[in-house]
Parts: sequence; structure tokens; C-alpha cells
Amino acid sequence: MRLTRDVTARGVRMRVIEAGDERLEPVVLLHDFLTSHLEFDDVIDALARRFHVIAPDLPGFGASEKPTPSRYPYGVESFAEAAADLIAAYGLGPACVLGHGLGGAIAITLVSQHMELVKRAVLVGALCYPLPVGLRARLRLWPVVGGAVFKQLFGRRQFRKFFQEHVFSPGAALPLDRIAALYEHFNTPSARESAYAVLRSMADTRSVTARVSRIRRPVLVVWGRDDVLYPPALALRLVREMPGARLEFFDAGHSPHEERPSEFVAVVTQFFEGKR
Repeated sequence: MRLTRDVTARGVRMRVIEAGDERLEPVVLLHDFLTSHLEFDDVIDALARRFHVIAPDLPGFGASEKPTPSRYPYGVESFAEAAADLIAAYGLGPACVLGHGLGGAIAITLVSQHMELVKRAVLVGALCYPLPVGLRARLRLWPVVGGAVFKQLFGRRQFRKFFQEHVFSPGAALPLDRIAALYEHFNTPSARESAYAVLRSMADTRSVTARVSRIRRPVLVVWGRDDVLYPPALALRLVREMPGARLEFFDAGHSPHEERPSEFVAVVTQFFEGKR
């Protein structure tokens, strides 16, 4: 059974989904950009058979509060501190953490800054290194024109196309209802403004890159072989630069837990239980 709670972290109300027995090992799931806890829908219940699962919507996303950028400094650093507050609020002690994309960058920052709060970490297609910025993406980063494009012209069709072309592998069955629900959360002025602030902050990954070699916790790097958003070569670099990290490739795009949920849960469960 899943529970829904609101928890205040860094002065912002966060919607949190909770599943599994509280006496089990805690696992915190950190979602990617433009998504919410919904991206983990296919794996939460399976993980909850072995773990106490905590899946928040990050500030500005999903059903969490969406303060203006002038009130909340959107970015990896702030999200990592919110995750630290969340772990403390639940009294979880050292928790296992899984981060996808943007959530991976948050997990890296959380482990490096609050190592006492993290037992093991799984990084799924993690944002970590600078990425080539195409013309369209660069346009969205321009202060005035980019803001107008992202906040006003990024409609339902473009939103779905982004997931189809960049998140899922070619030919994969799209979870259309889930993407539609994510768009509804995104399609408000406050949510678009928050998301644009996060998008701009994601352009500079230097602080995340600098923290990679500082991590001293067991880490499993998970990547899709068909990831076009963050190419698999970045996974190889990440493992080389992170002492003791392990690597697992899936026949999937940027979101292997949505394309290969059963395989994903099996691999992650073994790692969190210290069996690999």
C-alpha cells in the first residue's frame, strides 16, 4: 500500500509517496527533470516488497510546491539539501539512494556532502558532465527568447515528442497516460517558470563533476545502451572516475526502469542488499 504525505524541506512543501514496511531498509528515489515520482510507478511496489521506499516530487515538480525562483534557488545544490532534510525528517539514518538523470546529479551531491546519510547509491543515466548543446536547446537557455519558448510554446505535443525521441528507445511502448499526467503538472505558469529555472541551472555541471571522485560509498551506475540524452560513453567515464563503482547496461533508452522494470528491480535489489 502506498501513502501520500507532504513534508517541508528547506521551507518548501514536498509531496512524498511512501511504500513498504518502515522496518525495512530505506530507499529514496530521486526523479529526473520534467518528471515526478510517477516515473518510478512501475518499480515502487516491487521495491517495496524488500525496502521502505520514499519517492518525493522535487520542489517545482509534480504535486510539490512551486515557489518562484526569487524565493527558491532551483538547482542541484538546493535539491540535495532538500533530500537531506527529507531523510532527516523521516529519521531514516543511512539510506540507499537512487537518482535518475537530474536525480543522479542530486544523489552525487548528496553523497559527497552528507555521506553519513547515504549507505549505497544507484545512478541511472546521471547528469554529471557537460553535454553538447544543440541550437534548439541553446535557444531555450537564452534569457528572454528562451524563456518565452519554454514557458509558452512548449506544448503537449512537443512535451510528448521529447519523451518519445529522447527518453525512450526507438520502438518502445510509450506510457502515454503517465506522460499526459506529467504534462498536466508541468502546464501551469508556476511549474513552467520553476522548470525553466532548473533547466538553466542544469547547463553548468562543474560542481557535480568535481564531486565524483570524492564519493566513498558503494555506487552502481545504470545506463541504457540506447540513451541519446546522455550517451553511454558518459557512463564509462563516470565509472572510471568514481572509485569502486560498478556498471550495468540495459537494453533501453534514458529510462531503463520504465522500459525494463523487472530486470531493473532485480539488479537494484541485489545491489542495495549488498549481493553484488
